[in-house]
Amino acid sequence: MPNGSRPRSLPHRLLALATGNWLARGYATVFALSLVAVFLFPGSGFVPDLLLLTAPLSYLVTFLPLEPGAEVDGAAEVAALGFWAAWLVLCAFVNAAVLGALLTRSANAASPGSRALLRHGPGSPERGGTDEARPASPRPRGVRALLAPAVDNWLARGYLAVVAVSLGFFLVAAYLLPDPGFAGIWPLMATAPLGIVALLVAFPAEGASSLAWLSPLLFSAGAALSGLVNAVLLGRLARALRVRGARPAA
Repeated sequence: MPNGSRPRSLPHRLLALATGNWLARGYATVFALSLVAVFLFPGSGFVPDLLLLTAPLSYLVTFLPLEPGAEVDGAAEVAALGFWAAWLVLCAFVNAAVLGALLTRSANAASPGSRALLRHGPGSPERGGTDEARPASPRPRGVRALLAPAVDNWLARGYLAVVAVSLGFFLVAAYLLPDPGFAGIWPLMATAPLGIVALLVAFPAEGASSLAWLSPLLFSAGAALSGLVNAVLLGRLARALRVRGARPAA
């Protein structure tokens, strides 16, 4: 296969999205400045929360073996700090690609007809061996078109499954268990950063004794909406990667 027609690798496609427009580059710049500020001014209250800035993937650091603050010192502490910084850089890179896909026209306008054209070409046997363009199936409009990226690819559907499981566990713990503990942390981490807004909305009801039963429902509804927004963004990333992968490299 000639080099000019070889499909781009996944890291190359992610890099193109993460640097392809002003939104992605602006986010990457904010993250880079924040990361430098954390190392230069670790005790400053003006340094943004890097976990929040790189959410939701950054919260997976909870399950990783090394993180700052662990009871280690010496070389292990340096390794933990380097591992944490590398993980946040990776999370920021993915988030920048997601934001880049948000402004990528191919991700927003991808349709079954255009994807088939990219896969097979107009004169291929899969398209009947003719150069005549077949009419594309009508694309959904309105809210359906807006939410389509959340359900038409495995990446977004898998993420929604994680959100659904975390919310189901939280609701069972909140209404059926005598002590729910910190069950709400799972949907909060899964739907961050917008899930934090859902927590703030539900907090006043938690403080009122007569409305305490309503707080888990309010938080669950807000977290579900936040997860849906995240799924749409992930779906647009999947679309952009698919289109860029099918497009021959220049």
